[in-house]
Amino acid sequence: MAEHLYTFINPSNPKHLAKIDHALQNHGIVALPMGTSWAFCCNYKSKKGIEKLRTLNPNHPDDRPFSLICNEISMISQVGSVGNQNYRTLHRIFPGAFTVILNSTRQLCKRLGEKRQTVGVRIPNEQLTLDIIAHHGEPLVATSVPVMDDGQPCTMGYQVFEQYEHMLDIVVDLGEDLPGTDTTVLDLTGDEIVVIREGSGDLDLL
Repeated sequence: MAEHLYTFINPSNPKHLAKIDHALQNHGIVALPMGTSWAFCCNYKSKKGIEKLRTLNPNHPDDRPFSLICNEISMISQVGSVGNQNYRTLHRIFPGAFTVILNSTRQLCKRLGEKRQTVGVRIPNEQLTLDIIAHHGEPLVATSVPVMDDGQPCTMGYQVFEQYEHMLDIVVDLGEDLPGTDTTVLDLTGDEIVVIREGSGDLDLL
């Protein structure tokens, strides 16, 4: 059964950060707030964790990799190709309600043992989650928490806990509700920015 961990920020509780990191280092699944919605996350090198994510979100296409969550652009550059043009774009939109698709780096392919050509990445506007990733020291694999049986998104941590407590290790909760909206998805693999999906991210930032 998952632990429903109520915590705080400014600063984040170091004992809680260590507990969350311990779960992530041991193939655990942690539910985290992402500013716009809730997400299930695991260590990006954990095959066991990624298999659990597919069970938790069966609607995610089998042939599409999960997105990676980072805490700063320098971490993104370890997994995706960030040239001058992309850097300027990322600097304008992150942290924020965007997911961007980049060409993968050799380092990512080597670490994961696969030849993915692209990677989806984001830096959420959620300080607690950024602190967790900074403490962990590596990106997290993430997938959105599916909508509830009534078709509405989970907006509160207790809803995520009630729905998935037997499948998770920790639900990390600030006690605040989230809007339950999608990110704006941008394709930055070419010379021009391509909008794949319009969501919460403000396109005027581009």
